[in-house]
Amino acid sequence: MEIGAIIFATAYSIQVDELARELEARGFGSLVLPEHTHIPTSRQSPWPGGGELPKEYSHTYDPFVALSFAAAATTKLKLATGICLVAQRDPIATAKSVASLDVLSGGRVIFGIGGGWNVEEMNQHGVQYKTRFKQLREHVLAMKALWTEDEASFHGEFVNLEPTWSWPKPIQRPHPPVIIGGETDYTINRVIEFGDGWLPRASPNFDPTVGMTRLREAAGKAGRDMSSLSVSVFRAPPDAQTLESYAQAGIERSLLMLPSDDRDTVLRLLDEYASLVA
Repeated sequence: MEIGAIIFATAYSIQVDELARELEARGFGSLVLPEHTHIPTSRQSPWPGGGELPKEYSHTYDPFVALSFAAAATTKLKLATGICLVAQRDPIATAKSVASLDVLSGGRVIFGIGGGWNVEEMNQHGVQYKTRFKQLREHVLAMKALWTEDEASFHGEFVNLEPTWSWPKPIQRPHPPVIIGGETDYTINRVIEFGDGWLPRASPNFDPTVGMTRLREAAGKAGRDMSSLSVSVFRAPPDAQTLESYAQAGIERSLLMLPSDDRDTVLRLLDEYASLVA
């Protein structure tokens, strides 16, 4: 099982290129960057983690810009968004960013996506909370057309793409894996319909065997081959026994959380995690 790392990359934390080099040197398989374009100060939406919203949520780099620095500093490390707020992004421009990063990195992109929780943030992008997943679906399908078709087109409620040329095409075929965050049955159904992998969050209630059974049963009902789907666990606990249970259940990747802190603090933590990677 691959071990990766998640960090809210900011201007005051360890720089992304150095972190990427240090991760690769220690055998980590992937670097995952979350996304928030901004945080409206009204703060009407409660943070799902409870309490005050951590500072890093309003200080994150653009994930594609930051991952390009990570790509230039490494040769094998996978480069992932986790999660990219697809409904809030223009699908044409986002498809270009994903494809460009995939080509320039030699085919190392994992496109982790989700619907988001901050109502004010998405409203300022013109996105409505109740329809965000319908919009997400259309954006993903339109992007897949742009990645795979020489003359791409798509028509839906939120996206109308007339026949269009868009290059580069991603190196990965048919496109970088689209992994979808969330834990509900709705999420699993989205994974089966238009995703390439599932990205559940670890929690005290997360049972890897139960989770994999849910995914396997949904795939069977839809006639989807499980070999075409991956599972990555977000915020996996840095505990050897728990990670082994994930591996035994068939989970492909566990993602450990790093603090948005200075280089010395982060590197000490990476050294502690090195035995888990080994």
